[in-house]
Amino acid sequence: MPQPILATTLGDMPRESVSPPVVARHDPAWQTRGSALAHELRQALAPRALRVEHIGSTAIPGMAAKPVLDLQISVRELREAARAFDRPLAERGFARTVFEQDHVPAGREDPPELWRKRVWTRRAHPGGDVNLHARVIDAPNERLALLFRDWFRAHPEAVPAYARFKSLLADAVGDPGLYTDVKDPVVDLIVTVAESWAADTSWTPPPPL
Repeated sequence: MPQPILATTLGDMPRESVSPPVVARHDPAWQTRGSALAHELRQALAPRALRVEHIGSTAIPGMAAKPVLDLQISVRELREAARAFDRPLAERGFARTVFEQDHVPAGREDPPELWRKRVWTRRAHPGGDVNLHARVIDAPNERLALLFRDWFRAHPEAVPAYARFKSLLADAVGDPGLYTDVKDPVVDLIVTVAESWAADTSWTPPPPL
């Protein structure tokens, strides 16, 4: 039976969680752990893993976040890569989920298949909780995850306001799905500004391995 295709955001916990969202103060160790895990996965998943990057709020200095690392694996083709990755990821405590579709930002008319992905999660592991997103290299969702991170890294003055918004939202809602639904339009607005910055600065994603 085919797996259902459900929507998630670019760097958020999949909605299998029923626990209230918790946004923690920034921990500098997140970036150290994210870099180390990205390096480990590059070695384990080569040559299919063309890029492995720490993404999402835990990859942004000073950003409050849910204490779950988000990493992105960039691949040429999702289905075969997922099959190849399942065993080495399982050996590292990851399990593949049913989530295979990203949220498409408002105003975009891309075919949904351009926003497909595969997701593995790791929970209650000595190495920490992780969401691992595999996306097609140069697809809009793969690019956007990197742009979102790099725009905030280049604009630290924007970090406190977004961090405060997330903290207040998490305190106000007890459902992780509702948290994501409210946050998505705000992310869409940030992306609009980030796209202008990308055009002005000739920003491009980091090169493949």
